[in-house]
Amino acid sequence: MTQWQKSSFSGPGDGNECLELARAEGTLLLRESDDPERILAVTRQGLAGLLRRLRVGRAG
Repeated sequence: MTQWQKSSFSGPGDGNECLELARAEGTLLLRESDDPERILAVTRQGLAGLLRRLRVGRAG
């Protein structure tokens, strides 16, 4: 069974505005709580690159 963890940036409570993260063999899994069947598998390096890119976009 996959253990999903809610992002600390998500809203309070059990609403459907959450990004969730789980660990699988060699990958990380991402999903939105309002569409839990759609799962994105990424590497740690891929996720780190995405987060860096998002931070740059917010700064500009």
